[in-house]
Amino acid sequence: MSETTQRSVVVERTGNGQFVATNARGGTISFGTASDAGADTGFTPVELFLAALGGCTAADVDTATSRHAEPSEFSVAVTGDKSSDDLGNRMVDLRITFTVAFPDGEGADRARAILPRAVKTSHDRLCTVSRTVETGTPVTATIKDA
Repeated sequence: MSETTQRSVVVERTGNGQFVATNARGGTISFGTASDAGADTGFTPVELFLAALGGCTAADVDTATSRHAEPSEFSVAVTGDKSSDDLGNRMVDLRITFTVAFPDGEGADRARAILPRAVKTSHDRLCTVSRTVETGTPVTATIKDA
């Protein structure tokens, strides 16, 4: 069986500065612009981007380590600075910081031992999101039927 390589979401406006993204499997996530999202706990597009960076690498690392031991703590903090310059608006100084702990035991010792390699492998080869950002990929915006 061959896997399709295309991934997609559809983003629809639900109100002033409010949107919902729907994936091909029917899952949804709501988000909004910074001014509207600030009025509640909703995510902004930049926060979703940061979550995608952290979520992608977290999934890789979790897969590699949790087969040996269930972590007692597992969180990933993702930060960056918004820059507006002659290149336009963008995020710079992106940082992904893992906080991971395992209980005592042989499997946990193995999980702790492979944790640094799992983080490096995710960053260097596996995480599609951060790899796309780091390698740079053109984005094309068009208007349908224009």
